[in-house]
Amino acid sequence: MQANRSDLEPVVLLEDVRCRLRDKLVLDGVNLQVNEGEIVAVVGVSGIGKSTLLKVIAGLVPVQSGVVKVFGCDLTKCSEDEINQIRQKMGFVFQSGALFDWMTVAENVAFPLKVIDTGLSDEEISERVKRLLDAVGMEGTENLLPEQLSGGMRKRVAIARALAAQPKLVLYDEPTSGLDPVMSGVINDLIKQMRDKFGVTEIVVTHDLASAIRFADRIAMLHDGKIIAEAPPEEFLRLSNPVVQQFVKGEAVGPLTEFIDRL
Repeated sequence: MQANRSDLEPVVLLEDVRCRLRDKLVLDGVNLQVNEGEIVAVVGVSGIGKSTLLKVIAGLVPVQSGVVKVFGCDLTKCSEDEINQIRQKMGFVFQSGALFDWMTVAENVAFPLKVIDTGLSDEEISERVKRLLDAVGMEGTENLLPEQLSGGMRKRVAIARALAAQPKLVLYDEPTSGLDPVMSGVINDLIKQMRDKFGVTEIVVTHDLASAIRFADRIAMLHDGKIIAEAPPEEFLRLSNPVVQQFVKGEAVGPLTEFIDRL
């Protein structure tokens, strides 16, 4: 397996990807390219397969056909050990934050550095944890437990943890879910700041179009198993596709409603 990629090769490349979960074809010919340093938002209604798409990119869910290239390596042809090596270049921010309740904030952020061989001393790990918590606006919270944090604070700690092992790609699953508008704005800005500060490539799945417009370089819409449209935010809002327009306008009647009724 060739681990290195040329500067011209995308970080993620999906070609005609089909993925079936149980008896349902969730992804039916997905094509998507994400280039280095980009923030790409994948939007769509709830239950459409956005989280499954992230799991495919992370090598957590097998596909029935197609190409899933991450850092130039086709996961469909990789061994589990090779996929694990690729995952070490990724960070994950789960919808719930998924912090360990019994660990302090500092221990949660340090966790990825404890499970992979980084060669860092305990002092170096502590210094990195502090820098990351400072970067996400959570300085001074090292000794708190997750139960002492608000939802937005937990999401910020989760972002710090995702960046702990200095990944090249960060995957976000509904990062603003359950947050009020103010805290959603904080998280949206953080997503962009983390790209600018650490140089990571980011893929964010969300049904929150207002958030996607705020942080994304490009928005792709997943519908009926396919990416049906993609464009920079301002262009995306003007696309003539009737499904996109119903999603943009939040209208109750249209092709999206008819599709949801069939789910």
